[in-house]
Amino acid sequence: MPLDKQDHTALTLWAVDCAEHVLAHFEAERPDDDRPRKAVEAGRAWARGEITMAAARTAAFASHAAAREAGQAAARAAARAAGHAAATAHVPTHAQHAATYAVNAATYAGAAVQVSAEQATAYAVAPSDAGATERAWQVGHLPEHLRAAAFPAKG
Repeated sequence: MPLDKQDHTALTLWAVDCAEHVLAHFEAERPDDDRPRKAVEAGRAWARGEITMAAARTAAFASHAAAREAGQAAARAAARAAGHAAATAHVPTHAQHAATYAVNAATYAGAAVQVSAEQATAYAVAPSDAGATERAWQVGHLPEHLRAAAFPAKG
């Protein structure tokens, strides 16, 4: 799905929100490692026009390096989500990876994220399924016209 600059920016901001939503799983394990947090900040800074795509991409690489150093699966997935979120500035398809890694982080942590009763009903989410709850949160925060870009049809 081709995106104009406005939609690319919106998709990047959504990917950053998805990553930040689970970033605590990384920060709890490695509180002194700010590389994933800086990747989230870089994605937002790119969206505001404050840094170049190359700078956002550099922050993405650093977040992926942090993921390799994390011990817990939830922490690794959260750092990867942040890396892909920042990389969305470079290639929009990274947004879907940011979202998937965020779901993985929630799933690994087993930490259900709060959603409204309306969202749970609309997206058929089981209250005990942290990954599905995270995905429902993501879908609820994504502009409808960008859903095909974030969740492309398989096959």
